[in-house]
Amino acid sequence: MRKLSMEELGRIDAAAYGQFANRRVAVVLDNVRSALNVGSVFRTADAFGIYKLYLCGITATPPNRDIHKTALGAQESVAWEHFADTEVCLAHLKSEGFQLAVVEQTDEKIMLHEFAPQSEANYAFIFGNEASGVSDAAVGMADFALEIPQFGTKHSFNIAVTTGIVLWHYFVHHQAN
Repeated sequence: MRKLSMEELGRIDAAAYGQFANRRVAVVLDNVRSALNVGSVFRTADAFGIYKLYLCGITATPPNRDIHKTALGAQESVAWEHFADTEVCLAHLKSEGFQLAVVEQTDEKIMLHEFAPQSEANYAFIFGNEASGVSDAAVGMADFALEIPQFGTKHSFNIAVTTGIVLWHYFVHHQAN
């Protein structure tokens, strides 16, 4: 066994990414405090070919040294837009035909392993603040909530980890359809 070289990986360049991106999936960051987490989400979004990243409220935006540190250039390939207000962003996404899925612990949720994405549906996955989660207003606008099963003493995963888990689940199920 040997590691593959960068050339052997055959990755597309940032210019071609826009044509490759999955137009059915967007990611919304609702008041995420850490620019390092934002950078990690950019990198994960790039890896899964996400259409667009919506940065809302206090969420840091490029150019930002900490975003660059963890994104490793993904902020140049993944399209992004900033909205001062998450509710305005979500209303925009609804008008564009996206189903809004908050990733949050709610009284009405779908456990992630039970979520079967519809092949023709457009999804916007909404991830919240590291301390307080997705805002109550965003939860109220959502079409449904997803929850990742957990078994330890903590109540949540880091937002960057959560994003990776949810997008991986979507990718596996979307590829099967």
